[in-house]
This record gives sequence, C-alpha cells and structure tokens, in this order.
Amino acid sequence: MIEVDGQQRSGSGTILRLAVAFSSILEEELHIYNIRKRRAKPGLRPQHLEAVLTAAKICNAKVEGATLDSTELWYYPQKIRSGRIDASIGTAGSIPMLLMTILPICAHSKGRIILNVSQGGTDVRHAPTINYIDWILLPTLKKMGIKSSLEITRYGYYPKGNGEISITVDPPNKLRPLKLEKFGEITRVEGISVATFLDDRRVAERQAKSAEEHLARNGIKCEIKTVNDQSNPIQKGSSILIRTCTDTGVILGADSIGEIRKRSEQVGLEAARSILKEIREKPTVDVHLSDMIVPYVAFCQEDSSILCREMTEHLDTNIWLAQRVLDVRFEVAKKKQLLQIKCQKKC
Repeated sequence: MIEVDGQQRSGSGTILRLAVAFSSILEEELHIYNIRKRRAKPGLRPQHLEAVLTAAKICNAKVEGATLDSTELWYYPQKIRSGRIDASIGTAGSIPMLLMTILPICAHSKGRIILNVSQGGTDVRHAPTINYIDWILLPTLKKMGIKSSLEITRYGYYPKGNGEISITVDPPNKLRPLKLEKFGEITRVEGISVATFLDDRRVAERQAKSAEEHLARNGIKCEIKTVNDQSNPIQKGSSILIRTCTDTGVILGADSIGEIRKRSEQVGLEAARSILKEIREKPTVDVHLSDMIVPYVAFCQEDSSILCREMTEHLDTNIWLAQRVLDVRFEVAKKKQLLQIKCQKKC
C-alpha cells in the first residue's frame, strides 16, 4: 500500500491529485492522511472530492473517507477502463485542477476515454485556465503520444461556476519521452481573450489590446483572438491566455483571469508581463507546465529533459512524490540562468 502524508512539502492538493493518479496507474492501494492539513480549509474541497470520485469511476476503485472536509482517504483501484465518464463538481471548483488528476490516468487506459465535467469553474483563481490546458498542456502531451481534443461547452467563473467541458483522450501504446533542451527561435506569439456576457463593456477587446500593446512596447508582435462568449447566463467572467511557440517545439503559456474591481487592462497586462518573463529567460517549459508534466515523464521508459526558470513549490512536491512512489529519479542542475531537470529510470 502507498502511504502518503498530505502535509509534506507544499501540503497542498497537488499531493492528493498525484497520489491518486499514481495509485490508479500502478493499481496499488493508497492511504493518504493529513490531506491539505496546512490550508485555511483543510481536507477535501468539492473539486478534490470530485477528482477522487471521478478517478474511482475510471478504475472501478473502492474509496473510504471520500467526503467533504475529510483529511484521510483509502483508495483501492482496479484496472483502468475506457469509455465515457461523467463528473460534476457542483461549485466554482476548478475543472482544470480536476483534469490534473484524471489526465495522467487516461494516458494509461487501454482505449479512448471521453470525460465530461460539468458544474465547475473553467477559469478561477489559483488554477490554470481551461484555455491553458487546451493551448499549452494538451499540445505538449501530444509530443509524448497522448492525443486529445477538448470542447468548452460553457465557461465558468467564481462564485457560481456552471462551467462545462468535454475532453476525449486517446492513450498511446507507449509514452514518448519529452526532450526539450533548446529554446530556439520564436515562430509566433498569439493568444485568446474571452469574456462571458461582458461584450457591452468590451472586456475581451480591452484585455487583448492591453496585452498586445505591452508586448509591442517590448518588441514582440502578438495577435490575440477575442471571444465575446454567451455560454453561461448565470455567471459573468473573463480570462486571457498568451502562447509563445518556437522552432524547436517549445510551447510557453501565461494566463490571467478577470475579477471584481480588477480592470480589464490589468488582466491583459498581467498575462503579457508573465509571458514576457518566460520569453526573456528562454526556458523550454513555462513555470506552470514544469510541474504538470511530472506524472507523464515519470512513466516514460526513456529519459526526459526540460529547462525551466525556477523550482516552484508544486514542482518540488511533484518530484518528491514521484521519486518516493515510483522507480524513477530526477536530476536538477543549474544551466546558466535556468534549471535543467532530467527524469531517469533508476535501473
């Protein structure tokens, strides 16, 4: 049985998400305790609970302790199955964070999985936006052989949520390693600015213009698509995602979300400043993607290698848990102003 103390390292939900994913893939029982113990509201929040229950559906797992606010969980997985899976968060809890648990499991299925997630938040604080998943994470996973397509039925924002997505995942016969060791030359900088039921205030356009102008002042041409969305009549909101692509296959992303009393121009400026920082330091994965890919490279039979800007709390936590549970080791070395992270099998 895998034993995990949830208050180690970051003490965040990333430990729960990764532990459940590893347990499901390995078909090994999991006992995790002190779940999110250091958080203001410890234990399972709605998005964490639904992630566990959705993972259990995929691998026919028996679960004990799966209730709101629970800080201890027993998880008994069986074989991962294919087919259609439905999940519903019921709050503005992050749909992308639920996907952080489910996608690594889907990559080890024997066949196609179609996952529909409803009643959640697509673009909320302290989580990647749904367009980050679609524009950055999924194309990176495609390099590793994981084919997928994502459809956004409704955007969802805090506090009412009501967002809905559907994602189709076709697993590979064998995961390919991720080797991104050179930044290369930029081929394009682009983005998407979304505003739901805010077209009268031209929010999508203002976010995009602010980002484009800031990047232009720094010598970077960027074209951002604007979407005046009408999908969610009960919750207004907005977000922006900017992507940089290079001729070596690097895909970097930066996003930002709209909030009450936060000007649209500030939303666009935040995303522009973030992507500019990535561009200037020239990593091969951005500061958020670096921790997201850990559960994928950890299962490759060949070595993977990436360059990132810094060792974030989530990246440190994910590496720690992967090395603790799996037959894998990560080497971290300074390479000029960046960190080179190599993932290798122990044997």
